[in-house]
Amino acid sequence: MIEARGISKFYSVVNEKGLAEGLTAVLNVSLTIADGRIVSLLGPSGCGKSTFLEILAGLQAPTDGQIRIDGELVLEPLPSTRKEMEEYKRRYRFISPLANGVFTDRPKHDIAMIFQDYAVFPWMTAIQNVIFALNIRAADKKGSERPGRSEIRDKARFYLNKAGLSGMENKYPSQLSGGMRQRLALARALSVEPGIILMDEPFAAVDALQREKLQDDLLRLWGDAKAGGSPITIVMVSHDVQEAVFLSDEVVVFSPGPGGTIRNRIPVDAPRPRARTSPAIVDIQERILAILQYDINQESMCAI
Repeated sequence: MIEARGISKFYSVVNEKGLAEGLTAVLNVSLTIADGRIVSLLGPSGCGKSTFLEILAGLQAPTDGQIRIDGELVLEPLPSTRKEMEEYKRRYRFISPLANGVFTDRPKHDIAMIFQDYAVFPWMTAIQNVIFALNIRAADKKGSERPGRSEIRDKARFYLNKAGLSGMENKYPSQLSGGMRQRLALARALSVEPGIILMDEPFAAVDALQREKLQDDLLRLWGDAKAGGSPITIVMVSHDVQEAVFLSDEVVVFSPGPGGTIRNRIPVDAPRPRARTSPAIVDIQERILAILQYDINQESMCAI
């Protein structure tokens, strides 16, 4: 279970006059996500969705609040007062806790992250990209638990096949289409068999037909993991209302930024498998679009 409690994130930025001023990216966000669910974070640009996702991943520390996964703290908020700084120094002896697993040999949390720009290594073939991830995970294991080279290669090929990349193992990312590169990113994430996958607009860079195919592939792979007794929790940032509703068990709508917070939480109770044009799905889409349109109109009025 993912638990976000009162998450806020503030930045210090330099304005056009060269003076430092504060910027609020996320303000007092609390959210609980049960295991095995798909939850989409939706909202206008600049509302803090991606910042919040990175805090979930442990890539950023919150200024305030806590993220816990299965009861374990992901990252502590950074110290904001002299007293907190002294306590921080005593506890960590000047070692930064900004990377999960800094005090141990293995990751603290079982998370994989997929970015909008694929984030695959261009100098590696498809299978080498997946093997790289598996080797990192294998390094966390000791002795007889550590898989052999052939076992890792077989596992990499298995997940490439599951992601629809059979026969593409020895191609480089530059030789793959945008949809195939995103399938490669998905295969690499799934290969380490994480409990949580965080996705930041993973299908935004592909055309509409490829996007729908990738959505279907994601649901199939998520369903296979659930049926196999290893449910995966997926938290995804999206700007696409149809995508968010079609994929998700719940859509979390953020208020306009700066200083985004949760505006609405909308359950998607339509049974799976779903049709994109089913009345239940379309009704929820229209409700969310009405919320977003209202917020846009309010912003426009405030700017006048």
